[in-house]
Amino acid sequence: MCGIVGIVNHGKISIKNDLLKSLKRLEYRGYDSVGYATLEGKVEKEIGEISKFIDQIQDSTTSCAISHTRWATHGGVTKTNSHPHWDCKKNIFTVHNGIIENYQELKTELINKGHVFITETDSEVISHFLEEELKSKNMMDAIKSFINRIEGTYAILVIEKGINKIYAIKKDSPLVLGIGRDRFYLASDIYAFSDSTNKAIFFEDGEFAVVDPDMYTFYNCDGKEIKKEIYDFTWVIPQEESVRDYPHYMLKEIHEQPIASQRLINSLDGEQHDKINKIAELVKKSNRVVFTAAGSSYYASLLGVYFLNRAGINAHTLIASEFQNFMLVDKNTLFIAISQSGETMDVVTATKWAKERGAKIVSLVNVPHSTIQRMSDISLEIHAGPEICVAATKTFTNQVVSLLYLSHLLGFSVNMKTIPSKIDYVIKENEEAIKRLADELYEKKDIYIIGRGLSYPPSREIALKLKEISYIHAEGMMGGELKHGTIALIEPGTPVIALIPGKDFDMYSNAKEVEARGAKVITIANMMDSDFKMDITINDGKFSILAVIIGQLLTYYIAKKKGLPIDKPRNLAKSVTVK
Repeated sequence: MCGIVGIVNHGKISIKNDLLKSLKRLEYRGYDSVGYATLEGKVEKEIGEISKFIDQIQDSTTSCAISHTRWATHGGVTKTNSHPHWDCKKNIFTVHNGIIENYQELKTELINKGHVFITETDSEVISHFLEEELKSKNMMDAIKSFINRIEGTYAILVIEKGINKIYAIKKDSPLVLGIGRDRFYLASDIYAFSDSTNKAIFFEDGEFAVVDPDMYTFYNCDGKEIKKEIYDFTWVIPQEESVRDYPHYMLKEIHEQPIASQRLINSLDGEQHDKINKIAELVKKSNRVVFTAAGSSYYASLLGVYFLNRAGINAHTLIASEFQNFMLVDKNTLFIAISQSGETMDVVTATKWAKERGAKIVSLVNVPHSTIQRMSDISLEIHAGPEICVAATKTFTNQVVSLLYLSHLLGFSVNMKTIPSKIDYVIKENEEAIKRLADELYEKKDIYIIGRGLSYPPSREIALKLKEISYIHAEGMMGGELKHGTIALIEPGTPVIALIPGKDFDMYSNAKEVEARGAKVITIANMMDSDFKMDITINDGKFSILAVIIGQLLTYYIAKKKGLPIDKPRNLAKSVTVK
């Protein structure tokens, strides 16, 4: 899940203001450590966040450098294990996103040939492998040998000391070339350079490139030169990029949801209308619809299944990491992948598997030109804009809005036009009450969120937010399952959040069951007694969005009360590009 950035040009680039500024835009991919290497052989790295690193180091200039922000997989979070890594002679420097699966075998071979390793990582093997190959080959042939021998996933940048050139190699992990006015960028994501250029070339699996200040050349795995298309993209939304008057990006992004949802609805009414109509036609023609996703996107897909089944469509969903174990697809299946980044490895793998079996591929993504989008027959962009906080807020909401819109075209009853105003109302009318509730709950060790039908997926999503941002054990579950075991955990004062859409008397009964056993019941409802103002009187899909937004705000204010690192929670990264 790491982030990598390289820059090469004729003139001088500032390490702080160019290289690390671009890298910081990828910090959502990991923030365990940071480091860079220049063509002069200068290397600096440290554990911790990029801002702290920038403040610690002296600025310098170079014409070619690579950098890395890490989410640790192999080896602990230490300065030694931080990237970049180098070979025995400190001539070859590499940064890597992914996992080298056969690194132990290769490491043993290289040690037997006299190489000395200093880290616990799988990534260090790359520099030593290339060093060994360069004893008898040029770099091009060494890279071809690397591609043939290495098993696993990788986006890799390589520089040699004294040579103004970057080599870039890709398999499964995302990698993109940005074409600037006076320089070239290589990065995990277009967001690294989207404030400087809107022109990019996307690497496909098995490709590598050689980039110097004057030109770039792409090759396939056999070393044959290939031509690549330059894409013009739109991604940065300047007014949403800065945290400005908010203490954290999470709060800012929660408050952006009325604007973000309106932007998406306008798009679905306008430039994306033909696409979503085509998806609706595919749904009608398919024997069944299957979704796959992970994390918050999976809970959005659960809502999609609810909406479509209510519209008479045979729809199912399954967590991406288990998709191949429990789901069958064929040429009569419509496969819908949902991923904020469009790079989630489990979703990419499941999508490849479905595509190989003839399924029609549709995707919902936030990042344009991402891997999953490029694999799709049709792809909707959810237009949430850049989301910096690790926790999904506006991206989750816009995924649900997209699925509501699609379901509405297929017969599910919902007034799409009122969604932004309802979101705005819920935030403005409840934020102060939510702050007071957070003061009551922040010391609790366990919170349960219960729902049924429309409110079950929101219960799961709210629980996820409480776990990942507030560090509270939370369970989102079906209200009807309480009496089949979990109710044994209810003690006097245990918080239970009950989501009650419409006249759901069964959910109301479940809330009373736990209340009778001493639970502190907090009700989110739109027709019965509610602890929050919803401004909605019908049982449609909007309830699911509004309930989650209340959960987002509650999570935020609990975490703030506890003094937690809200935008960068421990052990997590936003884009999960490893299995």
